[in-house]
Amino acid sequence: FPLSGSRLAQPEVAVRAGDPVMPYAPPEGRERAAWCRECVEIAARGLATRMAHIHAGAAVLGVSGGLDSALALIIIKRAFDILKLDDAGIHAFSLPALGSSEKTGCNALRLIKSLGLTPRVIDLKESVLRHFEDIGHDAQDFSVVYENAQARERTQVLMDLANHYGGLMVGTGDLSELALGFATFGGDHLCMYGVNAGLYKSAIRLIIRQAVLDAGPSEMRDTLTDILETPISPELLPGTDGGIRQQTEDILGPYLLNDFFLHHFLTAQASPRTLLELTADAFGGEYGKDEVVSRMRAFFTRFFNSQFKRGCMPDGPQVLEVSLSPRGFFLLPSDA
Repeated sequence: FPLSGSRLAQPEVAVRAGDPVMPYAPPEGRERAAWCRECVEIAARGLATRMAHIHAGAAVLGVSGGLDSALALIIIKRAFDILKLDDAGIHAFSLPALGSSEKTGCNALRLIKSLGLTPRVIDLKESVLRHFEDIGHDAQDFSVVYENAQARERTQVLMDLANHYGGLMVGTGDLSELALGFATFGGDHLCMYGVNAGLYKSAIRLIIRQAVLDAGPSEMRDTLTDILETPISPELLPGTDGGIRQQTEDILGPYLLNDFFLHHFLTAQASPRTLLELTADAFGGEYGKDEVVSRMRAFFTRFFNSQFKRGCMPDGPQVLEVSLSPRGFFLLPSDA
């Protein structure tokens, strides 16, 4: 399998025997708590290194009220502490569009404020609708055009804001989304530095849970708890009464299972037959054989179909022992 063995620097966080369902993380307790904090530290130091190298004094982030942008904001805050930069250089924006829910929008603003930052909102609804007019798309046609136009509009606005403030637009996409191609090409697929690109979605859940424990009684703790309890969603289709219409795990399957496949596939190039056996051992009777095979088929189909997105993915820190970066760890033709 075309995995490159050459890496400029070995990651600090290695695989440790722990929960068989999450083989990349140590068992629950003090060791896992330290592991979660270390993951944040590695990502923050990666971002700090990039900012120092290009003399950037500002960072721009779109905060959705979901897990990934919550962690990205925490990482940015730590990077600014490392560089001893004024937090005024952190520009966090809520960018509601046609599919955004009231719940996540409120959580985005609460989280930004809880970190001592100034919450700002740029409503993209009118600009997206104008774009539909320009390209002749019916605003009642909820096709991929409807969804992707919102993601690309957000990216354009954030990129331009980064230029305006003389800084970096920080991306939120994680390792699981990169593996499954669950990102809009030219939209959230792009950024100037992707701080979550080295972390599975299930790992991000663990890290946010630890951030809740570390925060103690506070607005930040309450907001992060609510974010953890909110279904993961791209929020690109309008819901009923401002609610969440799309749930990502209904589309892709459980992230815990996808991340399990991905981890063993990347670390040991495990075959589907081996993955079936490993899944049965780790998850017990939680998933039947037919369901696992079905989920695995969907996983591998999406994985190989999405290599063209990873071939031009932005830089990001390698936090765990795996990466999908085409510039050192994972080499694969786009049409394999």
